[in-house]
Amino acid sequence: MNEFINNILMHVSEEPAEDLPAHHHSFHHGAVIDRCKGIEFDAVAVNEEGVPYFFKGDHLFKGFHGEAELSNETFAELDDHHHLGHVDAAFRMHSEDSPEHHDHQFFFLDTKVFSYYKHKLEPDYPKDISEMFPGIPDHLDGAVECPKPDCPSDTVIFFKGDDIYHFDIKTKKVDEKEFKGMPNCTAAFRYMEHYYCLHGHQFSKFDPITGDVHGRYPKEIRDYFMRCSHFGDKKTEEHLEREKCSRVHLDAITQEDDGDLYAFRGHHFISVSGDKFHSDTIESAFKELHSEVDAVFSYQEHLYMIKDNQVFVYKVGEPHTHLDGYPKPLKEELGIEGPVDAAFVCADKHIAHVIKGKTIYDVDLKASPRVSVNEGLLTHFKQIDAAMCGPKGLTVVIGSHFYQFESPLQMIASKAIPEKHNVAQELFGCDH
Repeated sequence: MNEFINNILMHVSEEPAEDLPAHHHSFHHGAVIDRCKGIEFDAVAVNEEGVPYFFKGDHLFKGFHGEAELSNETFAELDDHHHLGHVDAAFRMHSEDSPEHHDHQFFFLDTKVFSYYKHKLEPDYPKDISEMFPGIPDHLDGAVECPKPDCPSDTVIFFKGDDIYHFDIKTKKVDEKEFKGMPNCTAAFRYMEHYYCLHGHQFSKFDPITGDVHGRYPKEIRDYFMRCSHFGDKKTEEHLEREKCSRVHLDAITQEDDGDLYAFRGHHFISVSGDKFHSDTIESAFKELHSEVDAVFSYQEHLYMIKDNQVFVYKVGEPHTHLDGYPKPLKEELGIEGPVDAAFVCADKHIAHVIKGKTIYDVDLKASPRVSVNEGLLTHFKQIDAAMCGPKGLTVVIGSHFYQFESPLQMIASKAIPEKHNVAQELFGCDH
């Protein structure tokens, strides 16, 4: 594989020297803000069209690429209160039971809250936070909406330091929560029905009810939500020099009967067919998925792609064809509750082996309905990132390394861990 293809595949973990704590920066009119320098965003809110707005100081970024603009160009009244400082928190209200607030964007500045609808400030705003959201403190760190059925009732989740508040929109009842598995959020937002906690220039995806973080987190914001020259743009000479193949991390991997290999990471995937390599965004080839696949396996010339509690199925081809009726619930399709860590089909051809934590489930794909017919316990690994079966047997990926087994049974029964291999060098042909 030539150097250009090598660098297409991987991402760099080096951090720019400018990565200082956000409170050391002060951004004002005339300042040039580069979202790719590792800044800590003050707040994030998604507009009614599904476009995330990232706030920093008195500027905002619209979407995943483009230059910063002054917040008052879109929300003019915020400039009238610029003495309050930056936007502390923001969210878009989702509550069909409260039509007077549904789809409004709320911004929190110190002790005040602003309500906008289609970029116009609503009458009688700004108001005191305590008036609109009784029981919620001032000077917040973050906020995110949690509509039904994600939460039992239409809810707003507020963050301040270690404190988490669930605010019931209808009853105005406040429940204080403790999210032990998640770092303190400096911003939070809901996107594509997932919940993200931003901390510094990293993020974690979390369960809005329990705060549980599933999967390999934290992850780098610039590698997923920004198009940055050293992270998302794979074509610059500077990026090629900085890129290091040995630092790849995969979310999922699979190999078809004809030997074609697919590997997924964040927003991107690569396909390997013989000596030909192709890299693109997941959204470009699998638009219904958007990003962040949990597990993928190949079965009868179809790709079964598992994301959270859903299964998407695509017929392999150019282009890949999304099957009608999908996505379906994972429980309905495979008889297992999500999320899962990895999935693969081996020489038996009709058994899907699904890994969830330290348990491996065997699902008969010819059965109807499909249910787990056998369960095994993994003794050697705490968590598996990805796995696939191929001509050399079972490949188990953990971080930047993989392990080779003859079969799933050997993986379960083996008393010793086999030799560790480098993913980038031995799967993708990197030179170092």
